Amino acid sequence: MKFSVFQISRKGGREKNEDRMGYCYTRESGLFVLADGMGGHPEGEVAAQLALQTVSALYQKEARPIVKDVTEFLSTSLMAAHHQIIRYASEKGMLDTPRTTLVAAIVQGTAATWVHCGDSRLYVVRNGELLTRTRDHSYLEQQSGAGVVRMDRINRNILFTCLGSPTKPVFDVTGPVTLQQGDKILLCSDGLWGSLPDIDIVRHLSTQPVSDAVPDLVEAALRNGGDHSDNVTVIALEWETPDSFESTRGISTDSISDGVFASTIQAGVLDTMVEDLDDAAIERSIAEINEAIRRSAARKS
Repeated sequence: MKFSVFQISRKGGREKNEDRMGYCYTRESGLFVLADGMGGHPEGEVAAQLALQTVSALYQKEARPIVKDVTEFLSTSLMAAHHQIIRYASEKGMLDTPRTTLVAAIVQGTAATWVHCGDSRLYVVRNGELLTRTRDHSYLEQQSGAGVVRMDRINRNILFTCLGSPTKPVFDVTGPVTLQQGDKILLCSDGLWGSLPDIDIVRHLSTQPVSDAVPDLVEAALRNGGDHSDNVTVIALEWETPDSFESTRGISTDSISDGVFASTIQAGVLDTMVEDLDDAAIERSIAEINEAIRRSAARKS
């Protein structure tokens, strides 16, 4: 595989940056992941980091050097990330759970497949046009798709699903989509698309290499957001043509041996993650957290 990739995360006008992103690859497969820890709940950055590390650890175990069933892997690893967050909250005795969105893509062979939960997005741009993008799991996007006119009354930040919620996450898996040389895939937090229209995102990706387009997009989003800008996190890749590859800052996996795994995602807290994902234990944890939240709410009332 040959591709160019560029990633950046910038803190906006928030107290801290709860976004996380990264990528991993083997000789024949690549994983790209982005998570946006949700404000209004504790330790969003922990939820985002746990999500990245869980998906990455499972990918490292599975990609030998390819993931045999990409759709199944993406579904399973997303749920495993959700379980890890629930387990973390239970072990810490937290009254509320850390929560995060997630978007993750696997590029393998000549195809891309992705999963998303929440409002972190994935865009695919081809020949200067938007080929497709994910649809947010938000009430705003849901009603927009249904043709409801009065969307101005709905806060775009209100999601009906995420990882870490006491309810089972809703998620969508898309693909495989066959890639053409020069296709660009962008994963981003809502700090980007919330400040820039899709037409601007597509224009930047269409007219520049990702190493130039991504920083320009992030700067534009922060500028448009002003003093109260959200954090902006983006990871983008270009599926390279062989002739142009040497003139770009890219990655070639051709020389990587079987069994070699490269990653920009920090590891270190998932020693027992791959084992002991017992559904009954997870359901007990969810029930305990719900009961703690219920008792806390009853005391406040």
